[in-house]
Amino acid sequence: MVVRLNSGGVEGVDAYPVELEVDMTRQGLPAFTMVGLAETAVREAKDRVLAALRACGFKLPPARVTVNLAPAWRRKSGASYDLPLAVGLLAAAGIIPADHLHGYYLAGELSLNGALRPVGGILPLALLAREKNAAGLIVPPGNAHEAAVAQGLKVYAPGDLAQCAAFLAGKIPLDPLPSTHNACPAPSIPGLDYAEVKGQEAAKRALEVAAAGGHNILLIGPPGSGKTMLAQRLPTILPPLDLEEALEVTKIYSVAGKLPPDSGLLRERPFRSPHHTISQVALVGGGGHPRPGEVSLAHRGVLFLDELPEFHKSALEALRQPLEGGVAAIARAAHSVNFPAACMLVAAMNPCPCGYYGDPAHQCSCRPESRARYQARLSGPLLDRIDVHVEVPAVAYADFRDSRAGASSGDMRQRVLAARAMQRQRYGEHGPRCNAELSGAALERHCMLDAQGHALMEGAVTRLALSARACARVLRMARTIADLDSAPQITTSHLAEAVALRVLDRGSAA
Repeated sequence: MVVRLNSGGVEGVDAYPVELEVDMTRQGLPAFTMVGLAETAVREAKDRVLAALRACGFKLPPARVTVNLAPAWRRKSGASYDLPLAVGLLAAAGIIPADHLHGYYLAGELSLNGALRPVGGILPLALLAREKNAAGLIVPPGNAHEAAVAQGLKVYAPGDLAQCAAFLAGKIPLDPLPSTHNACPAPSIPGLDYAEVKGQEAAKRALEVAAAGGHNILLIGPPGSGKTMLAQRLPTILPPLDLEEALEVTKIYSVAGKLPPDSGLLRERPFRSPHHTISQVALVGGGGHPRPGEVSLAHRGVLFLDELPEFHKSALEALRQPLEGGVAAIARAAHSVNFPAACMLVAAMNPCPCGYYGDPAHQCSCRPESRARYQARLSGPLLDRIDVHVEVPAVAYADFRDSRAGASSGDMRQRVLAARAMQRQRYGEHGPRCNAELSGAALERHCMLDAQGHALMEGAVTRLALSARACARVLRMARTIADLDSAPQITTSHLAEAVALRVLDRGSAA
């Protein structure tokens, strides 16, 4: 008799169905064969499963066992097939009635004593099971809250293989877990506030504009001017994740195996800050089995790259496509996958190798050619994809000792939320989420200029040699600045501020 069970694999951040077929026969010599393009970790499941079955007191008859993982053309990896394989063997041996398995999806790793261990990619599998109208999803206890995010799906989390087998055999009841959608309120970020940043009101304004429109930003200034401090507080003024965004972020972290233990839906916008020695694969994603990189782990959040020119040039150039399209496309000979990568890039850099070029309080020790080589590490196409370039000068002592509080995160966040609300109302439920995503006809329709605006823009293009991409980014920023002013149309003052927020263009013109 052939027993069939449902499970799933993950490609990118989405799951696809995998059917396990288990055939057990007394004809021929005892043997165990697994087919269906199973990789090493899946083939090793045989030894883990047999040890777990013995530990739980199950005895299988000597037989010839053949296990097929369908579809056979898709590569199977990971330890999530342990649980369905064990249950399939018990059903093929008649210990669990095979008809009791109909409609259930199973996934989980087995320890040698039969306990269930959590695996990655459970949320995509839960969403797939819900889409297939599954009778239920059986997962390890460590994945229970993650799976329960899929509303309308019955999720069961037995503690070990013996309890799972007894439940499927109808010997004991198991209560499905309640949904965790409403169990994860949007968290606050304690201890971080822009009111703690002394001075730097111009940089705060630039960050407020970036947050309101979802724009990428580059902070340029000497060491100790507060660039990292400013960047770390950006999440405190961003709007909370909505349900769709939270599901996207949680799926990525589930596939990457980075969900905190016993966590449900992630409600906090990601903030990723990799070191400048990071490799291209770790930053953008990839590998033999493609995994999300830092740019995808920052999806719907912030990717902070400190000391930007120190990153490997190949890694920075690989960022160009994700920054432009919001997707990291990983192509391999056998297949390709896409990882979501719609993040805000926040980068920081010194103006020169020693860090003090243009600082009135310190003398720069760099030669002109050294400064040129340092700045040339950032290509023009990469800088074109960064909307805001803002200088962060050294803080004067008068500002440092000033006891008056500057702009606080609470005040800035209220203005950001109001601007984002205008954008959602303007673009509708299925349009761009923020101004930074405007393109094509929508950009022309929502960023219209009057005669004075066109004259100002033409002068900026001529004087600063702006590319077409840079022009589009200036228009998007002007639209965001108008939203912060609650203005229905872009005026010359909004456009002038947007142009002024690209200091590197002014430097190149000089």
